[in-house]
Amino acid sequence: MKTIKVLGPGCKKCDTTANLIRIAAEQAGSKIKLEKVTDIAEIMSYGVMSTPGIVIDGELVHAGGLPGPDQVREWVTK
Repeated sequence: MKTIKVLGPGCKKCDTTANLIRIAAEQAGSKIKLEKVTDIAEIMSYGVMSTPGIVIDGELVHAGGLPGPDQVREWVTK
């Protein structure tokens, strides 16, 4: 099971990104643990200066702006 963290202050883009990941995982039949991280210190610890940031199993894979649907599908099926 993958652990996916959505880093951000709780803005609309962050919420949308979390929903895209959840839906893509459901459609792919992938089991994930989805966490929303709003703590600024933790977000900064990943070097994210623009949100949303996406961390998969401890590795930052995206920062700033909404990820594309193909990118999200790849994250949940890898």
